[in-house]
Amino acid sequence: MSNTKTVIIGVDPHKMSATIEVVDNNEQLLGTGRFDTDKAGYSEMQRFVKQWPDRTWAVEGANGAGRPLAQRLVAGGEQVVDVPAKLAARVRLFDTGHHRKTDALDAHSIAVVAVRTSGLRFGAEDGELEALRMLADRRDELAHQRVRTVNRLRRLLSELLPGQRKRDLSAHQAKALLATVRPRSIAGKTRRRMAAEEIADLVAVDVKLKKIKAELMAAVTTRGSGLTDVFGVGPAGAARTLADVGDVARFADRNRFASWTGTAPLDASSGEQNRHRLSRAGNRRMNHVLYVAAIVQIRHDTEGRIYYRRKLAAGKTPMEALRCLKRRLSDAVYRQLVADAGRAQQPEGAGPGGHCVATQESSAADSHTRSSTLRISHFPNPRNRRYAQIPTT
Repeated sequence: MSNTKTVIIGVDPHKMSATIEVVDNNEQLLGTGRFDTDKAGYSEMQRFVKQWPDRTWAVEGANGAGRPLAQRLVAGGEQVVDVPAKLAARVRLFDTGHHRKTDALDAHSIAVVAVRTSGLRFGAEDGELEALRMLADRRDELAHQRVRTVNRLRRLLSELLPGQRKRDLSAHQAKALLATVRPRSIAGKTRRRMAAEEIADLVAVDVKLKKIKAELMAAVTTRGSGLTDVFGVGPAGAARTLADVGDVARFADRNRFASWTGTAPLDASSGEQNRHRLSRAGNRRMNHVLYVAAIVQIRHDTEGRIYYRRKLAAGKTPMEALRCLKRRLSDAVYRQLVADAGRAQQPEGAGPGGHCVATQESSAADSHTRSSTLRISHFPNPRNRRYAQIPTT
């Protein structure tokens, strides 16, 4: 006989399997099971949960490790909520069982979080965002491949041309250097041949990177994002931001966003000593995007450079000043994401005062009442300038 009560299905996802636990609103256990993630296992899991028609799936890390299963469930018309791993860990910590960690206990803690916590994000099918995420991941893989190829090439060239070492090496420069070498020994000839092969690999990966950069720019533009207007944030950085952030509404304010990007310092005050320390938490990929943007701004004539130098003059170390700039850029990125979301929700034909979530002036995204301008552009050329509001005090 079918049970019509509302149930929560906690899911501990893995690559090859998924452990589930079904509980009601009183956290009473109704069922449990472990299923493979292949087609047969997924079908078996669907047959098992059919006895609870009114169900909600709670998947740990639905935007991370649990994304493949969460996307399958959403595509199948299921209601899915994302349970952060930190919340599930807290439930295990205060639950009985001496903080043991098994798949069954993980599924239980995930279900309990979904029962007790309001405001969890619901999963939604977004093919464009998933494609953007795949393109961003592919671009990162190609970039890492290029670094490894260049490192191998530099090592070979340093052996063929002792005393000559170029830091930023392009395929064209490597070809020119290799053309000056005519080794006669068998080891030298082998080394030169390997260097030529590495150059060919470098040319190939550069072509792929150029192509995927154009794809990323087109995808970001299609999403209607203005992130590339922020000076130092290119197509790759914008794509990574959109892919990892997803729905910006999950961040209550710019401070929560900064905590997620790892740019908000941690309070380490004690007694009369008031100090903060570096946070190594948060999304490290987003932290790297902001680091690259900060370095680009410092190298060019921007308000970011002025802000950085003002922090140096105030007694900050170069690293501390860079962290301050990264935090300001985090606020600017958050403000742009909120503005983009506001435009996306604004009805067609509505005026500027329609359903906008935030303005370029300080509001929910900023506690300052007045802001100075930060020159921003997706080209690393300060002469090509657009303007957006960002606090620099």
